[in-house]
Amino acid sequence: MYTVHDWAEVRRLYEREHLSKKHIAARLGMSRTTVRRLLELAEPPRYERPKRPSLLDAYVESVKAMLAEDPAVPATVMLQHLRREGYLGGVSILKDLLSELRPLYGPGPDPFQRTTYVPGDICQLDWWDLPSRFSVPVGKGHARPAFGLVAVLPYSAAHAVVFTHTKTVADVVGALPGVLTRLAGLPRALVVDRDSSIVVPRTRRVHDEIASLLGQCSIRPIVLPPRKPTSKGAVERTNGYLETSFLPLRSFSSLCDLQTQHDEWAGDVAWKRSHRRVGVAPEVAHRTECDALSPLPEVWPDTSTKTAVRASRDCFVRVAGADYSVPPAFVSRMLDVRLSLSEIVVFSEGREIVRHTRSFVPADVVVAPGHADELAHAKRARAALRAGDIVMPSIDLSVYDALCEVV
Repeated sequence: MYTVHDWAEVRRLYEREHLSKKHIAARLGMSRTTVRRLLELAEPPRYERPKRPSLLDAYVESVKAMLAEDPAVPATVMLQHLRREGYLGGVSILKDLLSELRPLYGPGPDPFQRTTYVPGDICQLDWWDLPSRFSVPVGKGHARPAFGLVAVLPYSAAHAVVFTHTKTVADVVGALPGVLTRLAGLPRALVVDRDSSIVVPRTRRVHDEIASLLGQCSIRPIVLPPRKPTSKGAVERTNGYLETSFLPLRSFSSLCDLQTQHDEWAGDVAWKRSHRRVGVAPEVAHRTECDALSPLPEVWPDTSTKTAVRASRDCFVRVAGADYSVPPAFVSRMLDVRLSLSEIVVFSEGREIVRHTRSFVPADVVVAPGHADELAHAKRARAALRAGDIVMPSIDLSVYDALCEVV
C-alpha cells in the first residue's frame, strides 16, 4: 500500500518534470503498474487501518542509543546487536524505522541554501507571529492574536500573506491556496521548516492533508533540517520587513481589516520598492517569474476540515471552541461538519442544514435567527407535554369501522 507522499511524488514527476512512467518507476523503485495506478487516482490514497504492533516496538530505545553512538551504523550491523537482545523480526522493518530516525541523529545534506535562484523553482513558507500589541478584535469585547502564513518567491522577492487566529494544520491547508493565488502561480517546490502545523513532529514528512494538497498541485515539499533558519532566509527577512515596515502606526478592527490593509500595502509599497538583492522592484521581477510558474488550478480542492459532532440536547454543535445552533429536529443526532477559515457548514446525511460565519470569540454561542424561534417553540411544547397540558380531540372510531367495513 503506497502512501499519499508516493502519490504526490509520482504526480509531481509526471506532470511537472514530464518523466515517463518507466523513468518514474525506476527512480522511485516501484513497478510501472503501480505508477499507472497512482496516476489514475483522482484523490490521494487513504489507509485507515490502525497501526498494528511491531516486533521492533520493544527495541526502539536500543536503536536510538546505537544511532546516538554512530549515526551511520548499517542496518545489518544493528540487526546483529538486536538479535543478542532477543529481537526476532526482520531487517525490513528495521530499515523503515531507521529511515525515520537516522536524519534526527546526523547532519543531512543542505542543498536548499543558495545565493541565486531559478525563476519559479521554489517558494519559501513560514509563519509570522504578530506582536501581542497587535491583537485583533473578534467581537463581544474580546481580542485574539493574529498570525500570518507568509509565502515568498526568492527569485523575485514577491510575497503574499494570509492571516489567521490560530496555527494548525487546518489553517495551513486553508491559507495555502490564498497565498499561492496572490503569487499568481505554482512553484516547483515548497520549502518549509519543522513547524508542527506543517511537519509531523520528529519526522521530515509534511502532514497528510498538506501532502494531499501539494500533490494535487504537483508541488514537491522540501523539509529543512532542524535549526537551519538561514536555509529559508528570504521568508525570514520578509517577516522582519513586515514587522518594521507594515505594522508601525497601524491598528486593525478585525482579521478581515488586517488582510485588506496588508494586501493594499503590498501592492502599493512592498512590491514596488527597489529590492537590493533582486536589483529591481519585486513587481518587475515577478512578471518575469510568472512565465516559469505553473498555472493555478481552475478550481481549488476542498480544503475544509471535516469532522462528525453530535448535536447537544439544547440543539448546538461545538466546533473549534464555539457552540453553533442547529434546527431542533436534529437534537442528539450525529452531524457532519465542514470547518473553513471563515465559516462552518453542518450536514445531515449529506444534506446541508445550516451555515454559520465562523466565530473566534472564546466560548461563543452562535444562534441563527430562525433557530431561536424554533428552539423556543420546542421548549414550550416539551414543557406542555411534561405538565400534561395537552388537549387531544376525541376520535370517532366508527369512521375506521366504516372504512374497514366492520359490522
